[in-house]
Amino acid sequence: MKPRRFVVGDIHGCARTFRRLVTEVIRLRPGDELYLLGDLLDRGPDSKGVLDFIFELRAQGYFVMSVRGNHEEMCLQAGNDLSYLELWLANGGLATLNSFAAEAPGEIPHKYRFFLSCLPYYLLLDDFVIVHAALNFDRADPFEDQETMIWQRECSVDCSRIGGRRIINGHTAISRSRLEASLGSDRIMLDNGCVFVGRAGLGSLAALELNTMTISYQANIDIDVG
Repeated sequence: MKPRRFVVGDIHGCARTFRRLVTEVIRLRPGDELYLLGDLLDRGPDSKGVLDFIFELRAQGYFVMSVRGNHEEMCLQAGNDLSYLELWLANGGLATLNSFAAEAPGEIPHKYRFFLSCLPYYLLLDDFVIVHAALNFDRADPFEDQETMIWQRECSVDCSRIGGRRIINGHTAISRSRLEASLGSDRIMLDNGCVFVGRAGLGSLAALELNTMTISYQANIDIDVG
């Protein structure tokens, strides 16, 4: 049986939602490939739990890879740069610190910070480029611009310059209808704003199976809006 290949949108500290998506919705099997679009951290209540579940899956022999998002970048830079620390705390970083019972980024245990520091800016599959945000096709080499890969919202894709591949990205929270409309385009967008519970069209974690181009959702179970 051909291995299934799943790509999951921005998790943002929603560990219970992520776990249920993987174990009960897509029912990840040995031999499957699981790709994550970054922004594993911040805003949601259990960033540590998200990373722990990734470690758990890998320890059990599952293939799990993630690219780096802007929230991972902010977390990594926050310990060395006051402006980054302020930016990170203003964008959900405090929730991450709380999940580690930490008061500063440097108090997050080394194994977690090392994992984040090793995340690549993009992943190349035979048929897709997996990246958190976008690629800069104004550059001679679209893969040179790391800032665009984690921050840029807009992107006009030239598939001929990336080996005929299409782009899959997260970063920008969009409704299910817009997400599903993107499945047939050169830029598939998979962030259904899992952490934004209560906002119209948002609030679920999305997983796309690449061999069949089928989408699965798990509504957020980490955040109770009453």
